[in-house]
Amino acid sequence: MTTQKTSATPANATPESATSASTERTLVLVKPDGVRRGLAGEVLRRLEAKGYALAGVELVTATPELLAQHYAEHVGKPFYQPLVDFMLSGPILAVVAEGQRVVEGFRSLAGATDPTAAAPGTIRGDFARTWDTPVIQNIVHGSDSPESAAREIALWFPRL
Repeated sequence: MTTQKTSATPANATPESATSASTERTLVLVKPDGVRRGLAGEVLRRLEAKGYALAGVELVTATPELLAQHYAEHVGKPFYQPLVDFMLSGPILAVVAEGQRVVEGFRSLAGATDPTAAAPGTIRGDFARTWDTPVIQNIVHGSDSPESAAREIALWFPRL
């Protein structure tokens, strides 16, 4: 996997936010449905508009092995294989975003997991909907904690 790094600071970021010890990182995945529908640029736009920096961006084709590690807590659950099949159905835009409280901030930008319940103005509220599919196709994934972010970033961006 080749990682493209950017060191540019967003125009609306302050110098303090770019260098603060409390800066954290999160993994954002634009899932195959989002890439297929041409929404990757919109997700990146919203991240940057919020003032988060992009530390890594790569269009990837996931492998079953990578997804088994990423979704390890779901192995054996009824939705696991349909989820893996969905994530293997097309390219994924993998992003490492950084900034203060970026884990919480991106999850707020993404909206509720269930696209029908996601508020308008969120990524899922604006672009996702419920389809008759075995798993929810909701455009994006975001790490749910700084600890999960560190584990997930190490999987998707091993050299970052």
